Amino acid sequence: MRIFFDLLIAWPQKLASHFEWLGPLVARVVVGYTFMLTGWGKLTNLPAIIENFQSWGIPYPEILTPFVAGWECFGGLGLILGLMTRICGGALAVVMVVAIISAKLADIDSLETLLGFEEATYFAVFTWLAICGAGKASLDYLLTRRLQ
Repeated sequence: MRIFFDLLIAWPQKLASHFEWLGPLVARVVVGYTFMLTGWGKLTNLPAIIENFQSWGIPYPEILTPFVAGWECFGGLGLILGLMTRICGGALAVVMVVAIISAKLADIDSLETLLGFEEATYFAVFTWLAICGAGKASLDYLLTRRLQ
């Protein structure tokens, strides 16, 4: 039994410990880049996006559209840099919850459907980043080490 534990759990854990910095970095760059671009697209096309927000029944679309687009764009940039990762991740997780409720709620007929939405995957990654932080390959880590 011990050999199976060592081979299947302990050894991969030891190997992975050398690369713990890589998981958060990859997650941050992939979702950060995606949201920086979509946020920028929304910021540069606000009238059409405001109409979408209105059609989804989001209150105060003239105020919330630029706010959400700004969070997506600059929050995505923050994630790429690993700067204020917990704040950016938490805010973008909330944006994903609102997106699911406002644009997809009528389509949800099962847990499988809900978890199949890309917004649910983004929510999971943003929540993980908000709780676990940016990792060692980040400005958050460098600033923390410098200022403590």
